[in-house]
Amino acid sequence: MENKLTLRDAKVRNQIVLVRTDYNVPLQDGQVASDFRIRASLPTINYLLEHGAKKIVLISHLGRPEGKRVKELSLKPVALKLAELLPGVPVDFVDDVSGPDVEDAVSHLKNGGVLLLENLRFYPGEEKNDEDFIREIIDSTSASVYVQDGFAVIHRAHASTSAVSKNLPVYAGLLLEKEINALSRVMESPERPFMLMLGGAKVDDKAPLIEVFKNKADAICIGGKIATDGAVAPADNIYIAEDFDEDSEGNKLDCGPVSTAHFVETAKTSKTVVWNGLLGKAEDIAFATSSTIFLKTLGESPEITSIILGGDTTAFAEEAIEKDNSLKFSLLSTGGGAALEFLGGNSLPGLEVIENK
Repeated sequence: MENKLTLRDAKVRNQIVLVRTDYNVPLQDGQVASDFRIRASLPTINYLLEHGAKKIVLISHLGRPEGKRVKELSLKPVALKLAELLPGVPVDFVDDVSGPDVEDAVSHLKNGGVLLLENLRFYPGEEKNDEDFIREIIDSTSASVYVQDGFAVIHRAHASTSAVSKNLPVYAGLLLEKEINALSRVMESPERPFMLMLGGAKVDDKAPLIEVFKNKADAICIGGKIATDGAVAPADNIYIAEDFDEDSEGNKLDCGPVSTAHFVETAKTSKTVVWNGLLGKAEDIAFATSSTIFLKTLGESPEITSIILGGDTTAFAEEAIEKDNSLKFSLLSTGGGAALEFLGGNSLPGLEVIENK
């Protein structure tokens, strides 16, 4: 990110700042079930508060309402959780993204306050990358600075990631900067030995990564369903799980002890480990053994630069941290899809529109 404009380059004092966050969080019984992504946005919000931003307006999406209002996908519960995480800071919510109600909410927001707008994807203009849609949001909020901090969506050409640049200059937020810098180091100059650990079920997602990293990584290990489906190693530095734990019907649902021991041994002799995809059907505790052992190996080894990608994998790590806060990781990425696109060498629309310094 050295050549891109970041939040540190923006003049935010006494300005209304519009921030694209990623609050696509799980909800349960109308409440936030995991605040991981909300907490990930706090460094950018706190930076703005500390540097005298007049008002902070946050925008995000939640789920896939396909351009329609879906009560269960309102961001109001997120605003309530955000208020808990920002004690002493006024946090308001308005159930629209533009128009008189938003204008009124911004005008009544106390200086130094935070306002969260409603779900961007309730409106077709967001996913259509509609320039008029994002302009209406900017006009209604009177924002003069735009901060892109939704790392998980920068691979989408949407109004809040792409078309917005036709209305305001875009600055990278602290979360976006952190994620891109960490992934760039992996691509350009990882501390070696460098291990790539792949699991999960989406073979199509992993094939490009294997192709990109087979000559960059010192070791690639493969578990999960992509291993049980009979993946074939296209290079000598690739190890595919060779034994599996099965259910009563003979379904291979976790990597076995021999494979797990190989994963752990490889990790312990590595300086950098990137992990994407669980190693078994980890939602069932009976088949979470390999993933748990590998996760603890990384979390208990501060000498390893550990980067964990993908929604299921990071959620698994978050759950483990809640039970044992001694586990430490270098980066739990908020955006699996965006990270995979970046590591695969693909362009990211939300990153391209951020101006060079």
